[in-house]
Amino acid sequence: MQTNLCTDRDLIRLYMGGNEQAFETLLNRHKSKIYASIYTFVRDNEAANDIFQETFIKVIDTFRAGKYNEEGKFLQWALRIAYNLCVDCFRKNKKRATVAQTEEFDIFDLLKNGESSEEDNIIRQQTHNTLRQLLDVLPQEQREVIVLRHFVDLTFKEIADLTNVSINTALGRMRYGLLNIRRMMSDKQISFH
Repeated sequence: MQTNLCTDRDLIRLYMGGNEQAFETLLNRHKSKIYASIYTFVRDNEAANDIFQETFIKVIDTFRAGKYNEEGKFLQWALRIAYNLCVDCFRKNKKRATVAQTEEFDIFDLLKNGESSEEDNIIRQQTHNTLRQLLDVLPQEQREVIVLRHFVDLTFKEIADLTNVSINTALGRMRYGLLNIRRMMSDKQISFH
């Protein structure tokens, strides 16, 4: 059976039945979004890797204990575990991080670039650097919603569930975050082409 054609629900059932390949497929299907979401919060590659691993240890433990609730979607459930672990990490460290590019991970690597010229790549990199700087100065709640919506591609309902706020609050944070970015762009006379 080709596990890459299975739904998440089917993969979980296969894994709980002893098929290790099913879990690998599930992990590969969602790892970039889960890692990006963790990195968005902790802004540290080492901490993100640790939380990512801890997230999947909890996922496996829940599966093995037979406590997984199939009513929800797997990705949102795993993101909730990751989010809670990030909150725990913040409580321990109590430090504000910034959206930073490292040699190993750049949130913009998750965007699909397609075929492009060298000039397009330079312009894109400059745009990403500017946007990264603008995101860094936003309040945490606004930055979080913008990154989850535009870079992790979650719906507002998923963002609201993940961050434990109402959809209206998530929408408001997005609105104010975008308004703040526009204001900063206007103040600094920045434009994206």
